[in-house]
Amino acid sequence: MGNSRTVTATVAGAVIGALAGYIFFTDRGRAVRYSIEPALEDLRRELVQFRSTMQKLAGVANEGWELLNDTIGSVGRQSRRMPSAHQTSPF
Repeated sequence: MGNSRTVTATVAGAVIGALAGYIFFTDRGRAVRYSIEPALEDLRRELVQFRSTMQKLAGVANEGWELLNDTIGSVGRQSRRMPSAHQTSPF
């Protein structure tokens, strides 16, 4: 069991090392890196915008829950009030 993990980690390390060597130390690798950098920057901007949208959505959801809880709480408080002297009996 442990031996297969060692082999897997070794192979993964070799693949990552070979890929890094190709991208950083060959002309074609640099060209690939330069061509994907703008796409990665676009992806980063999109992820930042997505995070901002999710934060706004969470804020709206929280406000909705607060409004719902306030409404339910005020209805509950009204139903627990003692009848006043001017109130007629429902029976």
